[in-house]
Amino acid sequence: MTRFVKSLLGMAATTAILALGTGQAFAQKEVVFGLQCDRTGPTANVGTVLCPGYQDYIALVNSKGGVEGHKIKVLEIDNEYKVPPAIEAHERFKKEGAVLEGLYGTPQTAALNKKLEEDKILGTSPGFGTASAADGKRYPYTFPIAASYWSQAGAAVQFAKERLGGNLKGKKIAYIFYDNPAGKEPLAILEDLAKTEGFEMRTFAVPAPGLEMGAQILDITARFKPDFIISHLFGRSPSVSIKELKGKGFPLSKVVGLVWASSEADIIAAGGMGVAEGYNTIQFAGVGKDFPVIKDIQAMYKAQGKEPPKEMDSTVLYNRGVLTAALHVEALRNAIKAKGGATPSSEEVKKGMESIKGFTLGGLVPPMEITPADHEGGGWVEVWTVKGGKLVRTKQWFQGYRPVIQKHLAADAAKS
Repeated sequence: MTRFVKSLLGMAATTAILALGTGQAFAQKEVVFGLQCDRTGPTANVGTVLCPGYQDYIALVNSKGGVEGHKIKVLEIDNEYKVPPAIEAHERFKKEGAVLEGLYGTPQTAALNKKLEEDKILGTSPGFGTASAADGKRYPYTFPIAASYWSQAGAAVQFAKERLGGNLKGKKIAYIFYDNPAGKEPLAILEDLAKTEGFEMRTFAVPAPGLEMGAQILDITARFKPDFIISHLFGRSPSVSIKELKGKGFPLSKVVGLVWASSEADIIAAGGMGVAEGYNTIQFAGVGKDFPVIKDIQAMYKAQGKEPPKEMDSTVLYNRGVLTAALHVEALRNAIKAKGGATPSSEEVKKGMESIKGFTLGGLVPPMEITPADHEGGGWVEVWTVKGGKLVRTKQWFQGYRPVIQKHLAADAAKS
């Protein structure tokens, strides 16, 4: 073999190696998602179920090759439901080049709204956070991507109205809430609807950590004697309220919990489904395991020779983690496609989030459409009720008092 031929073969081998390396690099393109959780703080009973749901969906996507040739790396940080660690987490995500950020907690979201805008990184706050962030023009980088506390409050009143015969005039509604910014967020909507619908509303604040509310429940049941109760509690407090109301003989069929008072874990901690019979819950994601995406995750574990994790049994919170991850992935997919397959920036992923339309994830997600003007996705919810030892859907996807919510969004924008 001549030196020239050897040289050609060497060049060919080098070219092949380079081509292979390029192919591997293409296959291994990576994007970073930031995810805040509470795994050790006062709402750890939520975070330790919701965040595994998020992680499992991302693992499912990666197991199928990722998103348009991109694998996703999730950088998860426990903020302990505290503001300083949440701010530190955001700075870490920014440093690591995250294209988006899953937020956790209303006080934490309020502290980060401005930072997200300054750093041009979109953050999602599904079912919590600042309700006025539904207005994408005012909060360009904060995305509720699920019914805000305003939308939940409107839905709760609409549900109460239906249950009370279609007329609230002269009725009495109690609002029991966790005494922090999240608990107070729905008040503007509830006060407005009390005036327009003609019902009397009385509020009952429960101080942190929400494990003692005997005085409030006694005041509600023995003194105020409402026709309906709206409960906005979270952490370990929802189970306490269910037990206390049951103990006082108040019919749980006349109680509706907003989304963080609505999981299987809350009901089990209260004494089980039998104790909570009739209790109504508002949901922004489907409940149960009878969804294609949940079956796909189960199949992924089976293919790995593993049993599905126990967190999947707490479907309310687990499914919300899946919902959040799915919307993050859809935003990324839209951005990559818009860029012809190239890795997008956070700004481009933001535009991808604002391009989501007709997304339902096999019924797990409401009919989702997110636009530059509407970062909430319409404020859709369902009502699920404890019946016969399980949660049963009693009212399919609906929007409660949408014109009232939009009126408050416009009024809030006018103040800024």
